[in-house]
Amino acid sequence: MSHTGAATASKGGLANTGYLAIDSVTLVQQAAPGTPAAWPHQVGVIPSRAQSFQHRAEAQRLRAAVDGGGTAVLGQVLTGMGGVGKTQLAADYARTTWQDGNLDVLVWATASTRSAVVTSYAQSGAELCLADPDDPEQAARIFLAWLTPKAGARPCRWLIVLDDVADPSDLNGLWPPASPNGRTLVTTRRRDAALTGEGRRRVEIGQFTKAEALAYLTVSLAAHGRHEPADQLTALACDLGHLPLALSQGSAYLIDSGDDVAAYRTLLADRATALADTTPDQLPDEQALPLAAAWSLSIDRANTLRPAGLARPMLHLTALLDPNGIPQTVLTSTPALTHLTQHRSRTSPGPAGELEPVSAWDAVQALRALHRLSLIDHTLTAPHQAVRVHQLIQRATRDTLTPDQHDQVALTAADALTAAWPAIERDTVLAQALRANTTALIRTAEDALYRPASHAVLFRIGISLGESGQVTTARDHFEHMAITTRDRLGPEHLDTLTTRSNLARWRGEAGDAAGAAAALAELLADQTRVLGPDHPHTLITRHNLARRRGAAGDVAGAIAAFEELLADETRVLGPDHPHTLIIRHNLALWRGAAGDVAGAAAAFEELLADRIRVLGPDHPDTLVTQHDLAHVRGRAGDVAGAVAAFEGLLADQTRVLGPDHPHTLVSRHSLALWRGEGGDVAGAVAAFEELLADRIRVLGPDHPDTLLTQHDLARWRGRAGSAAADLSTD
Repeated sequence: MSHTGAATASKGGLANTGYLAIDSVTLVQQAAPGTPAAWPHQVGVIPSRAQSFQHRAEAQRLRAAVDGGGTAVLGQVLTGMGGVGKTQLAADYARTTWQDGNLDVLVWATASTRSAVVTSYAQSGAELCLADPDDPEQAARIFLAWLTPKAGARPCRWLIVLDDVADPSDLNGLWPPASPNGRTLVTTRRRDAALTGEGRRRVEIGQFTKAEALAYLTVSLAAHGRHEPADQLTALACDLGHLPLALSQGSAYLIDSGDDVAAYRTLLADRATALADTTPDQLPDEQALPLAAAWSLSIDRANTLRPAGLARPMLHLTALLDPNGIPQTVLTSTPALTHLTQHRSRTSPGPAGELEPVSAWDAVQALRALHRLSLIDHTLTAPHQAVRVHQLIQRATRDTLTPDQHDQVALTAADALTAAWPAIERDTVLAQALRANTTALIRTAEDALYRPASHAVLFRIGISLGESGQVTTARDHFEHMAITTRDRLGPEHLDTLTTRSNLARWRGEAGDAAGAAAALAELLADQTRVLGPDHPHTLITRHNLARRRGAAGDVAGAIAAFEELLADETRVLGPDHPHTLIIRHNLALWRGAAGDVAGAAAAFEELLADRIRVLGPDHPDTLVTQHDLAHVRGRAGDVAGAVAAFEGLLADQTRVLGPDHPHTLVSRHSLALWRGEGGDVAGAVAAFEELLADRIRVLGPDHPDTLLTQHDLARWRGRAGSAAADLSTD
């Protein structure tokens, strides 16, 4: 044995090394000289084309961006929420470009981790550059260097696809070089600044269009002999938010279950059904995750971004609000910050200490973290609709909450909306956004808003609807609320009685004066019995009933009722209470309506001084008194004084309430009217024309105030025509 080893070793020039020396010599002698792979060459596997693949507009936009990039472009970054089809778009581009013969080298790399990218590059380096695969980092560097254009070398047309980048830092040092013949394509849910710049461009990928979604469902179902009505498929596409992943799994569910589209839509609409229960048992197109789990990794990662632990509780809040736009002030309000502080996720081990209160800045950074992972769209330039969330991400997020957590988040969202709601709705766009978000919250969590009593936001939205001119919608809201409070809280609960009061008010504003008066009389009897005659709510109902009497034509009865009520209000609440001042205002108003114009003017002047003293000059009630005082002055014959008063009032209302507030529009109407009465007929016509356009825009063409402006415009146009005719005959 030793003799053989010594003899063999001497042949190789080695001594006393045993069998290890023999083996190494043998391996070297057997190794064949390597040769680089011939072009064209592909590394990695392009994902297969999805069934019923749609040639969408996004594909054309992508091709134009990649092919027209130029030598200064390092790459195109396809970004968007999970499920929009980024990988399929990238695969379609890569497959088509490869099949057209426009590439020499194609590398498809799964890029969810840095090691995966290095492994793919190392394989490319081993096959194309004879790099050592046992040293992946070195092989990857050799490959990237090989991609760099070299003078005199044969040009190589290459495409590198980095699919599903999870962390931009994973690509540090691994970006392919700029080349006149090379292109890099990245797919990711991330929107970090690190992914763009340095010649890299971001391409936002959204959902299917309505037509693309309908075509997808139609073709997918037809391939299995299913033909559903187009209107049902269109509605289903809308239910699924035109999201490609949802449409794919939804069509597979329909095919597997045999359910028709109407039944499936009913299942989707059932809030008791988890989103996971609406996906097929076997996923189509080699998909790895069901729809309900498609965003879980993104949420986990977002929750680790600074400020750590806030992304998840922030997403919980957004999941119950309007997917089309949430005001940032709602999500940075005090209730929202308290929620984030209390439910901040622990993202690191160690002893639990007292958490620092979350600031508004922290909350905004949590929104940015969710935005970076494409879980939300956060647009700083549109503060009233700063946050948009896909409806299915909302649904999947709500599914993770226990019933108690769901109710707690719902009440927090309601508190946040209430806190963000300004007392004076000067900004009509903000007010509309708050109403839309409250409507969404009611739709997803109505039960929670009635435990233990009716949440304030339920009253706030109804009043906002009415005061914005949507009186019939306000009436309908309070009608539903009256039924709900009676059934859940009982007929004698204070919230039930308060809701009935609001319902009567908006019934009257909607034109049913008799019905409103009857409802108020019935309510007054119940409030007197349950609350007592001196309760503030009972006194308010007496006020509203007196007002309805006057509106119905019983002016004397209204005056008598207001005089009696004023004495009781003064006794119970005091002479300076805002409710007492309201009674004085209405008493003066109806005295003027009865013909006592001088008495009304004197009462309004005295009231105005008291309102300025008690409420301040800019309070809405003070401005209303100024309006009615100016009107009475005009009726008393001081037309010039009325015009001057309305001009001053209009400036104040525009400053305090905003140009689109209903009270501001009323003052513009009154100013136009008194300008005409003062002889400026042409000015009145011009003012009414401008006002009509604004009232149609703000209130709609069928609102009573819009119709009144149309009527008065026609009247003053007629008077202008008569004046012109008189001049022509002189």
